[in-house]
Amino acid sequence: MELIIDEKIKKLALKAEEEIKTEFEKIDEICLFNSQKVLNAFVKNRVSYSDFQDINGYGFYDGGRDKLERIFAEVLGAEDALVRPHIMSGTSAIALTLSALCHHGDTMISITGLPYDSLRGIIGLTGDSTQSLKNNGVKYEQIELVNDDFDYDKIRKRLKKKNVKLVEIQRSTGYSSRKSLTIEQIKKVCTVIKEADANVIIMVDNCYGELVEKKEPCEVGADIVVGSLMKNLGGGIASSGGYVAGRSDLIEMVADRLTAPCIGKSLGANFNQNILFFKGLYMAPNAVKGALKTAIFASYMLEKLEFSGVSPKWNEPRTDIIQKFDLKNAENLTKFCQGLQNGSPIDAFVTVLPGPMPGYPFDEVMAAGTFTQGSTIELSADAPVVEPYTLYMQGGLTYEYGKLGVMVALTKMMEE
Repeated sequence: MELIIDEKIKKLALKAEEEIKTEFEKIDEICLFNSQKVLNAFVKNRVSYSDFQDINGYGFYDGGRDKLERIFAEVLGAEDALVRPHIMSGTSAIALTLSALCHHGDTMISITGLPYDSLRGIIGLTGDSTQSLKNNGVKYEQIELVNDDFDYDKIRKRLKKKNVKLVEIQRSTGYSSRKSLTIEQIKKVCTVIKEADANVIIMVDNCYGELVEKKEPCEVGADIVVGSLMKNLGGGIASSGGYVAGRSDLIEMVADRLTAPCIGKSLGANFNQNILFFKGLYMAPNAVKGALKTAIFASYMLEKLEFSGVSPKWNEPRTDIIQKFDLKNAENLTKFCQGLQNGSPIDAFVTVLPGPMPGYPFDEVMAAGTFTQGSTIELSADAPVVEPYTLYMQGGLTYEYGKLGVMVALTKMMEE
């Protein structure tokens, strides 16, 4: 089997690359800025080959792991960080952090409306887990966004009551029609929150957003951020793992929840993952650049093919690597994903079909011909098979591979 790309798609791709040059130049400039930030952190912390050694058992005295966490903290503008293979995904990082910081009688508020599907079980909005926050006495409230921005007045009014422990912000969209939140918006709402109640913990779900802009949430007022190494900061190199970064006192609490009270960050074998985590972070700015360029290319192509719901538009500012578009019907949705799978390096021969997915209420269709299972910094796409049949595409370790995958997917979708 070879890649099949329609001639009309090839011609449209040539036109696309002429028009999107200016947007690519902006992405290149941000990549250079963030690459310098990462390289400075490596140089400053004197990374050595000896930092990559496998530490097993209890994992005590792992100087490489400690150095890695200092570097992550610096890159993310935080005081401290927890970067571990034991954190299995972004959802795992969020569950760990919320359970560490919110206890019986506390109130947490989502100020970005209803959280992403898999987070609802953590909170206790769906499912019947005995480990959900609600089943352990944590109260939950939410405040909706207004026109893709925070409801600043409602947030200010609620927090002035001084009885909220934690405010949660979901930077990316999840399966919703809203736009992702910019660093400038997060900066503004952090100021509003701290003015209303300086003791509130501001937690940002940073998944898909790392290194897309020049600043990170902790640099503009967030107290703690969480994410997955199978997304941006793993650079397509890390094969598992997640991170939590922020205020040192909060990281200590999260570490105690991960391992054991009074042991915290001291415990935890690295399973020979240190070199992959270091290398993944080193490659992350370039991987994010590839993902963003792939998204811009796909956005242009879908707009010109007259599909609706394309967001962001190809020439709009971006704050995460996700590209959305409505594909009109279930057949288009399925065929695009099948084509994307055919244009992937792994399992290209597989025909993907809609089916049930743990943690999600609807059948999902997903393309992910990735070297690491579930890696969304590699080219992938997924969608609930419900109207308006919106596909959420992300990743592309290099623009060239991402471009080819999108062209194969469009060819598959447009065939008779």
